[in-house]
Amino acid sequence: MNKYELAVVVSAKIEDEERAAVIEKVKAYITRFGGNVTDVDDWGKKRLAYEIQKMKEAYYYFIHFEADATCPAEVENHVRIMENVIRFLCVRQEA
Repeated sequence: MNKYELAVVVSAKIEDEERAAVIEKVKAYITRFGGNVTDVDDWGKKRLAYEIQKMKEAYYYFIHFEADATCPAEVENHVRIMENVIRFLCVRQEA
């Protein structure tokens, strides 16, 4: 099992409940494809480095998980088409 970190940037235009549902859905994708979520860091609302979809701010989340090598690609395929996720990045953490 490898350790991964998934950074998710969520739209600031949605309500708190919707934002929590987006993160829960991402966590569900990770477990569905054989991963184990170990930690979720909520960095809150931050200013974006550049404007994306006419937004200057967004919410940042960092999800740490353990999974096999095939899991991140599957998760990325599903996160990519989520409406309220404006950016994401999954990286493998070194031991």
